[in-house]
Amino acid sequence: MKNNVIIPVYNYVECADVANPIKGFNINRTTYLVKPSGVTEPHRRVNYSVTLVLSGEITQFIDFEKYTVKAPALILLSPDQIHQFMGDSLCESVTVSFEQEFLMEEPLSGMVCWAACVFQTPVIQLTDGQLKELMAFAKLMLKETEQQQPLREVIVRNLLNSLLAACARLPQREIETVQADNVQNRIVRQFKELSDIHYKDKTQVTHYADMMYVTPGHLNDTIKSVVGKTAKQIIDEKRITEAKRLLFWNEHSIKEIAWQLNFEDDGYFNRFFKKHTGHTPAVFQKSIREKYN
Repeated sequence: MKNNVIIPVYNYVECADVANPIKGFNINRTTYLVKPSGVTEPHRRVNYSVTLVLSGEITQFIDFEKYTVKAPALILLSPDQIHQFMGDSLCESVTVSFEQEFLMEEPLSGMVCWAACVFQTPVIQLTDGQLKELMAFAKLMLKETEQQQPLREVIVRNLLNSLLAACARLPQREIETVQADNVQNRIVRQFKELSDIHYKDKTQVTHYADMMYVTPGHLNDTIKSVVGKTAKQIIDEKRITEAKRLLFWNEHSIKEIAWQLNFEDDGYFNRFFKKHTGHTPAVFQKSIREKYN
């Protein structure tokens, strides 16, 4: 399961099997069987994805946790998460894959996207009623992509925003509904884009404040008022999550992982990791591998 090879990155949007695909967007309904002999390799994806599990079940790794997902359920995946299907399972599902830029055409959509896709757990069990509500949006998107009508991209984008908003308001999400103005949205969106790219090498709020031409205090206050966490907390969480991924999926040493995440030395990495998780990297790595192997 683990290896020294760089984990591949796939673009699910480019897999659209339609005559005239919508740029940055794909939706498909499928039934598939996953067998041990056909298990795909662990991989990342460049897109967000929302999967509605309609029937059956599927077992998969998402980052460093193993999930057996039984219908009806919702699976939310963000870019850079490590994903691997496991056999043996049969599942019918609808999957919506989209690039961040597809939603950025609308001034407020970025906040909905972040609220729906930065979450405590990527898997939510649904009631039949919740599945029916979410499927209503998915069915309309499937219809629009098949019909090739004028303005279909505008309609699909708005339907996707509605789907994400419906996901974000599910009781399990525990996300506050925050009304952010356009200035706040711009700051939060820009910080997310920059931190997604630079969290390994730019680890302080001042780095992002300088790039965004705002003060560190204003940046922290704005992020916290909208997202509920400070900018520094988000940066640190990104580094911890990536550290956990590398500890589980690769055979790099603690020193090599510390270097990849731009820590001064492995001692500082050990202290940072323990502060945020309660365990040293070595203890986490041993316990998580024993759990699944």
